[in-house]
Amino acid sequence: MFKIVSTREMLIKAQIEKYAVPAFNIHNLETLQVVIEVAMELRSPVILAGTPSTIEYAGDNYIVAMANVGANKYDIPIAVHLDHFQEIDGIKGGIEAGFKSVMIDASHKDFQGNVNTVKEVVEYAHRYDVAVEGELGKLIGKEDSLIVEEKDSVYTDPETASEFINLTGIDSLAVAIGTAHGLYKGSPKLDFLRLKKIKEKVRVPLVLHGASDVGDELVRKAISLGICKVNVATDLKIPFANAVKKYFKENPNENDIRKYMTPGKDAMREVVKHKIMVCGSNGRY
Repeated sequence: MFKIVSTREMLIKAQIEKYAVPAFNIHNLETLQVVIEVAMELRSPVILAGTPSTIEYAGDNYIVAMANVGANKYDIPIAVHLDHFQEIDGIKGGIEAGFKSVMIDASHKDFQGNVNTVKEVVEYAHRYDVAVEGELGKLIGKEDSLIVEEKDSVYTDPETASEFINLTGIDSLAVAIGTAHGLYKGSPKLDFLRLKKIKEKVRVPLVLHGASDVGDELVRKAISLGICKVNVATDLKIPFANAVKKYFKENPNENDIRKYMTPGKDAMREVVKHKIMVCGSNGRY
């Protein structure tokens, strides 16, 4: 049986075999159960991601404990990942709790400030065999408490990306090529030429944030050009919430948590299945 693993080997395997590992943002027992159960059904590696507000809501120790149950029960690689953390102390706390993968988001700082912050996290995390993801460039939209207006968005520069990786020692790089956090106001337009140039310059696995609300063919093309990890959040929350709302509309007097959460889980289950198939991670273990 597997135990909670680092994303390092998981993403390198995806890079070699040209698929992507989906990283699903989870928030509680129900969402965690759905992701792990579907991943097991489809024999896919999977990353359970938690933003700072999710960790504050659910507790890092609780998330790790629940993930460990799944890891001990099923024989697929499961990673728990801190997503979009900006505070180093929060990352250290998550590592102590058992997270084996972290993302330090210092993209709001200037280049040298980003490098300095990420390098400090890498030096700490690698002592515990924890993989580190950094970000270069800024995605528009809202991710937790981090809000980036369209005028402030910055695409990842290929030359700078190579320098950033060499200076920090990160294990994976989140790139800004036109995706956004949350839902899109119009149709997403991804800069695939930029992605291709980044891939030519760097060797670490590349990460696509803001993949919710992006067409399947665009995601598949991004994977074919080097994306090895695809983050999904909003596309899970909306169907879950809509299914629970529909249940209450049809059953206004219901008060059994087990009954009204089940439709939400079922709706989310279908999305998780679909995203795994789009990533091509099914049948890899």
